[in-house]
Formats: sequence, C-alpha cells, structure tokens
Amino acid sequence: MTWFIYLAKGKDKSLYTGITTNIKRREKEHNFDNKLGSKSLRAKRPVKIVYSELYNNQSEAREREIEIKSWKRKYKLKLIEGNNGFTRKFSSENVPGP
Repeated sequence: MTWFIYLAKGKDKSLYTGITTNIKRREKEHNFDNKLGSKSLRAKRPVKIVYSELYNNQSEAREREIEIKSWKRKYKLKLIEGNNGFTRKFSSENVPGP
C-alpha cells in the first residue's frame, strides 16, 4: 500500500505534518470532519496540503514524518518551497516507476 507524508498549512500559516494513504481524503477530513480531522487544526481551517512525499509502506512514511516534525519551521518552509537540499535522497526502491 502506498503511504504519503504531508505538510498542511492552516489559515493562520501554521504547519502540520502527518501521514496518510489518501491525500485528498485527508485534506477533506481536516477541513470538514470533526471526528477524523486533526483536533489541533479545527480552529485553523481552511487547511491546505502544501507538500507531500510518497512511500511504499507506513513505517517509511512514519520515519520521515518523525524526522520532519523535529525540524524548525524555516526548514519545513524550505522543503515546501522546493529547496532540494532538505529533501531525502530516494533510492530506486522507494520511488514508484513511471
């Protein structure tokens, strides 16, 4: 099963890092579902997922989530902006083919 780590940005510009198997569904949950969406994001709606990475399994995604959560905000923003100096180097095993 494919897993994603994602960064979501709230209306107050706060950042939230999480993992999911379905990016579109997760964004809807954060914005509209009080049971499934993150409690910490409810007051920050609307929430937009601004960055994601693809992984082959939950453990790889969780490992990356923990890594990114430990970063300062400025590094997360650089990741979102596409500064590849902050992205993980992927092996051919971790990236799905065309």
